[in-house]
Amino acid sequence: MKTELNFDNFVSVMHDLFDKLPDYRKTSPNLKYSLKDAALGAFSMFFSQSSSFLSWQQTMQECHGHNNASTLFGIKKIPSDNQIRKLLDVIPPERFYPLFSWTFDELHNGGHLKDYRFWDGCMLMPIDGTEYFRSGKLNCGNCSVSRHKNGKTTYSHKVLTPVIVTPNNPKVICLEPEFITPQDGAEKQDCELNAAKRWIERNADLAKHKVIILGDDLFSREPFCQLILSKGFHFVLVCKPDSHKTLYEYVDYLEKSTDIKTLSFKKWNGRFHELFNFRYCNNLPIKDGENVLQVNWVEITVTNLSTGAVSYKNSFITDFELNPDSVPLIVQAGRARWKVENENNNILKTKGYHLEHNYGHGDKFLSSTMVTLNLLAFLAHTFLEFVDLTYRAIRQKLAARKRFFHDFNTLTKYLLFDSWNHLMNFMAAKLKIPNTA
Repeated sequence: MKTELNFDNFVSVMHDLFDKLPDYRKTSPNLKYSLKDAALGAFSMFFSQSSSFLSWQQTMQECHGHNNASTLFGIKKIPSDNQIRKLLDVIPPERFYPLFSWTFDELHNGGHLKDYRFWDGCMLMPIDGTEYFRSGKLNCGNCSVSRHKNGKTTYSHKVLTPVIVTPNNPKVICLEPEFITPQDGAEKQDCELNAAKRWIERNADLAKHKVIILGDDLFSREPFCQLILSKGFHFVLVCKPDSHKTLYEYVDYLEKSTDIKTLSFKKWNGRFHELFNFRYCNNLPIKDGENVLQVNWVEITVTNLSTGAVSYKNSFITDFELNPDSVPLIVQAGRARWKVENENNNILKTKGYHLEHNYGHGDKFLSSTMVTLNLLAFLAHTFLEFVDLTYRAIRQKLAARKRFFHDFNTLTKYLLFDSWNHLMNFMAAKLKIPNTA
């Protein structure tokens, strides 16, 4: 019989993974804190959305001989912030990636991702890079460097954050990141496109789930599209006239010969009617040359019928054949790419995860490793919304995300809970939430 998923499963797998973190320190009886406790400590800080969580638990330990960092997360000895930074600086973020894969697989195998099958049994995976640090002075060896015409130099950290989405659900399933950072042996600056190529190469096994990769115009280049297809993925990518001149020359020619197909329909959006106009064509060359990739192109224009104003216009290329049935769905998929920014990156920056806070650069991997643990905390909360009915009911009852974490931190600051279920059941009882078992 399959074990029911819960937060204990997540923490258990996290412990197994953190047990394998390589300790580069010389063996000594003076080693007080383990790498595992440092990683768990950072995770608990991001999970609780409080930089004070560990200090509160340290105070509880000193006053009462017990603490919630131990009972909820399994931390044996609570390290300080400086100790966490020092210990985690040497651990590359890739060491934590298996937990992303485990979470996705368990949610999928448990039937929780059925609603994420969008069209033709496919899942949608937008990719986008986001900046999480910028400075004119502070920098490290992993910074991207921008030299400006005015003589100034800026240093930044960026990361590619793929997610699984579906158009009508605000929950996104974040996958392992790929950091945009100087690569060994490379003369040029790293970029989003190269980072995306590395991610696709490393995660080709995900293609078995029939994944459609979504992205902006930056990604709609022949080498990247060929890589996507060679690994078994599909794509719906923005395609702009300025960057695809040959393709649009074919579009203009075919339009004059009336070979461009069209589709139109009206739709009520709850406030006014909108007119959706589509133009589309199959088998166009993505660029000039012989034996180049043939793609299928579609353009959408949305007009507000009450004002006559165009509210949206964009074009996409895809490997799926376009016809009157598939065109609206392909375009809907393409438009879902914004969810990686609005419902992942912006949430991480503005809703308590403080993605853009500088937790330290360190000498090696600290900045990227801390971001990875932050993403894992966000993933853990999403995981809980799928598998923990009590947690979900509490979040819905409290409504505001900020209020839940305020209550979580207040309770764990003063009261001991011997398990996650104990804490959830306590909160549910005080909020008079019916038994969800």
